[in-house]
Amino acid sequence: MYKIQTLNEISGIIHRHLSAENYLIAREEPVPDAILVRSADMHSMPLPDSLLAIGRAGAGTNNIPIDECNRRGIVVFNTPGANANAVAELVVCGLMLGSRNVAGGIQWALSLRGKGEEVPALVEKGKGKFAGPEVRGKTLGVIGLGAIGAIVANAASNGLGMEVIGFDPFISVDSAWSLSRAVKRSNTMEEVLAHADYITLHIPLSDKTRGMIDAAAIAKMKNAVHLLNFSRAELVDAEALAAALESGKVASYVTDFPTEAVLGMKNAVTIPHLGASTPESEENCASMAAAQIRDYLEFGQIRNSVNLPEILLGYSEGTRLLIIHENEPGMVGAISAAIAQKKININNMINKSRKSMAVTVLELDILPDPALLDQLREIPGVIRLRCFQE
Repeated sequence: MYKIQTLNEISGIIHRHLSAENYLIAREEPVPDAILVRSADMHSMPLPDSLLAIGRAGAGTNNIPIDECNRRGIVVFNTPGANANAVAELVVCGLMLGSRNVAGGIQWALSLRGKGEEVPALVEKGKGKFAGPEVRGKTLGVIGLGAIGAIVANAASNGLGMEVIGFDPFISVDSAWSLSRAVKRSNTMEEVLAHADYITLHIPLSDKTRGMIDAAAIAKMKNAVHLLNFSRAELVDAEALAAALESGKVASYVTDFPTEAVLGMKNAVTIPHLGASTPESEENCASMAAAQIRDYLEFGQIRNSVNLPEILLGYSEGTRLLIIHENEPGMVGAISAAIAQKKININNMINKSRKSMAVTVLELDILPDPALLDQLREIPGVIRLRCFQE
């Protein structure tokens, strides 16, 4: 029986994939085979030797120590696209919040409490301070055309009557097929910055993207541009943003990632990370994470991993070895040679790599003896070996 530890409240939908017959699920499980997590910070958490996989019910994995998982041969899964619709709906809401200054108007209206019968007249007198443009006919720039960006682009183009230009040098085939024909693809981010009245960010945070919206990027934008950030706070340089909001270069900034600096900025609309906070999204993420963990634990399939290559498999019809190792020359040869010395035939082999990590899957005629399995584990560069048998 596999043991699963949950670090957050996780939807009960996981039991559709992790049956009580095969899985023990507990919040305080001391020796888990896998961990299901949402937002809990795992960086200071000791990872037990038993841990084979971590399933993040969500897209971002900043709360998971990826480098440590690589060293230990622990597969980290996320759930890209599972919460895409929920986030995209909030982005569309953010377009209106920023363009029409709805949040500022609501706060001002609340300040009229206690004015009694004067309230209607005061509303009519003061509402002009919160006027803002309609989005129809304006240009929306979408930077990042993944699952969320594609939905936003299509909704703005087909539903809101906006001209949409998008930039994503790494767009997937699925995302490309899902885009409306009305969405124009740009070859450079600079083109999007220069032509868009509204800009929305849908890219992951990395060393390359951190602070990408800086003073130089903002200078290339139209005057009175509206900027939306539903990806990560660190994509936008706070000092440059504050200056742009103060000068009016950026008319509004709408974000789902408030920080101390942004909370005090003029014309900033700060939403408390509600992008995936829908019951549908939580169920979708939990279900996908649970299914991915099940498939890895039971037969070694790796899908939607953030640290290892994708390995799509069915159930083993004989003996299967899954070896996680460093992506170094000679690894496959050393593994194959050790098996050949024992006169064991390799029926099928898959070898894939991702950056410094690699996975080799071998389908064998017979189950190797414990001595051979130990020999394979001792090959320099081998991090973890798992054996599956029908």
